[in-house]
Amino acid sequence: MDLRSIGMGLAFAFMWSSAFASARIIVAHAPPLSALSLRFLVSGLIALAIGAALGQSARLTPAQWRGVVIFGLCQNALYLGLNFVAMRWVSASFAAIVASIMPLLVALAGWIFLHERLRPLTALGLLAGMTGVVLIMGTRLSGGEDGLGFLLCVVGVIALTAATLTVRVASSGGNLLIIVGLQMLVGSAALAPVALAIETPLEVAWSLSLLAAFAYTTLVPGLLATWVWFLLVGRIGAVRAATFHFLNPFFGVAVAAVLLGERMGIWDAVGVVVIAAGILAVQLSRVPEAARR
Repeated sequence: MDLRSIGMGLAFAFMWSSAFASARIIVAHAPPLSALSLRFLVSGLIALAIGAALGQSARLTPAQWRGVVIFGLCQNALYLGLNFVAMRWVSASFAAIVASIMPLLVALAGWIFLHERLRPLTALGLLAGMTGVVLIMGTRLSGGEDGLGFLLCVVGVIALTAATLTVRVASSGGNLLIIVGLQMLVGSAALAPVALAIETPLEVAWSLSLLAAFAYTTLVPGLLATWVWFLLVGRIGAVRAATFHFLNPFFGVAVAAVLLGERMGIWDAVGVVVIAAGILAVQLSRVPEAARR
């Protein structure tokens, strides 16, 4: 893996993890699904405009269109929608830790549904990662984190797992910014009627912190991180790109602590390290030997 790929991976991991803290600020001031649908609309239109200015085309293959729809529904509407709602009741660091187990679930899904061989290092990584999750969940839930919020985060990360399995299909064939923009518009369109049905979209407590968090979430985790992720997957493949997810527990907890003042207990720290080690072990076991040399 070259230095440019490493830099892209580090940038993606930080941007992706920082979204939980900014989302926590947004949902404290605005209806979550309405805010998220608007964010997708703005991000999607910006991506389409930039893509069109660069000469990219919306003439996608049928496989790309399927990938766009599945990715837009699973990652944007389901994963992020459920997480935005959940973060009205759970902390940003808690949501980030739950979401960070996605690479473990991808490996588990490959073993169960795709009959991939479970290597000893993979099995050890899965065991370590799930042990870390149980450790953190036990201490956090007994310490007051909301059970319903936790359940929403779990369903969300399952949807994110499904989205991750479609990334390469959606991003193959070029027109990357158009694809990024379209999958965001799919998420916006899916969330808008739900938001109108169950929320009061104009019930917003306006503040500078809300505007800053919305702008940051729209442009950085929403647009830039998604673009970098697609580029990274196209450059080094989904398996090696997902290795950078082992940094998400660290970055997610650190950003929440600095930006929101969320406290992290000793068992949280131990659990984060164990989860990160498990994710790294799982991903390294899935990288071909020649690619590690």
